[in-house]
Amino acid sequence: MNQQADLGDWSPWEFERNGQKLMKLIRGHFEQIRNIPITTHISPQELMNLLDKPLPEKPVPFEVTLNETWNKVIPHLTHWNHPSFHAYFSNSASFPGILADLLISALNVNAMVWKSAPAASALETIVLRWLAEMIGYNHEADGVLVNGASLATFYALVAARDSLSDLNVRTKGLTGHFVPRLRLYTSDQAHSSVDKAAISLGIGTDNVVRLPTDESYRLIPTKLEEAICLDLENGYRPMAVVATVGTTATGAVDPISSISEICKKYGIWLHIDAAYGGFWYLVPEVKENAEDLQLGDSIVVNPHKCLYTPLEVTALFCRQKGVLANSFRLIPEYLNTQKEDGSVDYMDYTLQLGRSFRSLKIWWVIQSFGREGLANRLGESIRLTRWLTKEISAHPNFVCAASSPFALVCLRYVPQTIRTIWQKAAPEKQRVLSEYLNRLNDELLRQLNQSGTAYASHAVIRGRYVIRISIGNIHTTFEDIKSLWNKLQELGPRVGVSMSSPTIDG
Repeated sequence: MNQQADLGDWSPWEFERNGQKLMKLIRGHFEQIRNIPITTHISPQELMNLLDKPLPEKPVPFEVTLNETWNKVIPHLTHWNHPSFHAYFSNSASFPGILADLLISALNVNAMVWKSAPAASALETIVLRWLAEMIGYNHEADGVLVNGASLATFYALVAARDSLSDLNVRTKGLTGHFVPRLRLYTSDQAHSSVDKAAISLGIGTDNVVRLPTDESYRLIPTKLEEAICLDLENGYRPMAVVATVGTTATGAVDPISSISEICKKYGIWLHIDAAYGGFWYLVPEVKENAEDLQLGDSIVVNPHKCLYTPLEVTALFCRQKGVLANSFRLIPEYLNTQKEDGSVDYMDYTLQLGRSFRSLKIWWVIQSFGREGLANRLGESIRLTRWLTKEISAHPNFVCAASSPFALVCLRYVPQTIRTIWQKAAPEKQRVLSEYLNRLNDELLRQLNQSGTAYASHAVIRGRYVIRISIGNIHTTFEDIKSLWNKLQELGPRVGVSMSSPTIDG
């Protein structure tokens, strides 16, 4: 027997055979997806006991591994690709994107320098241009694909810091010499990635200035300018403003034009976090009233949030050519290659050296649906959201706590009896009622998610607990949203009965 034969991988024939078994199971999964519970209720200890076993010493037959995966792993996931999953920023992986991910893994190329995977880098350049065109950003801007919006915001803020050329942080660092206290400005609704970037940059969370928002949860420009002026008087150095197009809690859109004017006035970098909101600009009714994303010195948008592309892929653009490379380019001899016209070494734009062929799955998705197809699918999600918002607003026991130009709505269950009590209540009693309503909605969400028929998430905005419904799955239909709404109406009174409500004396 040739022992060397036992040291290889599956044969290509075995790979195809096992792949067919997997594809059959995936097909069945999606054919029966509405009969599959969206999440699991197994305890962490039970799950560990179910999955944990000694390190295998010998090969395990693939049939065993596949059966264990299907019987022990998949039933205990939360299925983000389920048409009734509406939590966080609901996303979904389309079938073309799923197949592209398979091919990416099969090829396993590293798109670090042009020579290491020429077609991967070429496709990245083309896809980035297409994405910029979709959101109305300068398609000649520097761009790069990264794994997520949090890292994209970090990279953008590194570029913002390094654009302060008198500090020369790249070579001198932040220690051992005088560096002014740098300040970041953003709204009280902005994503936590801004704070994480401040931590990583050595700026510190104390120097992230969280600014108040208006009744629509949008940053107030006058408050921004006041904060900048006060900081300048006190010797701080304004570094960047992060404006948001599609805030995490409510999907609000900051007034980009007004913020941009202030940034230009004081020479401050403007980064736009449009990770969620950017690609909704493909929908004509959204585009008509949209802010101009071109005003950002940098911008992040997320194909894996809205363009039906599997995790993980995010696009970062910087309007000023060369700023990302100025921060990150570092070429050891073993990566030194001869440059050719049109070639791009994407390793120069971030900290990452090993880079997967992310552009392929975006390319497949855009090729499969086209701009018009993507716009129609996004438009359908907005149509479903508008229907749900209308139903909530018309119901006597539910309120629409916040709406968005995108496919996101925040609701609260507020029984009429509580509204009547509220109108007569003193401030202290209103506080008690508010705490009760928060508990009531928390329990309503818990029971909704336990029901297995739908899954949502929550936010707390100005002390009010809200249930967030994010609609974005490519498989979601009107019947799915109608089912969600029926379940909320069914559970609301039931939860109310189970929880004793405050009353008013007299």
